[in-house]
Amino acid sequence: MQPSIWQILIVAALVLILFGRGRISEMMGDVGKGIRSFKQGITDEEANAAKPAPQIDSKAGDPSAETSKTADKTAG
Repeated sequence: MQPSIWQILIVAALVLILFGRGRISEMMGDVGKGIRSFKQGITDEEANAAKPAPQIDSKAGDPSAETSKTADKTAG
């Protein structure tokens, strides 16, 4: 059983009464902003994935160098 045109109009009228015309347009604006933000995030993610990863300096990340520095501070 499909809803008739009158049933659809009654439901639409109830929604307008409950939420008001301004509230519905405000919610649709928020949905539009969310979609735009989502699309921008996707394009930013694709742009970041296309860039090569930065090279890490091997001396800066060496844990043995940090251990010797802390040992020198505690000994002296």
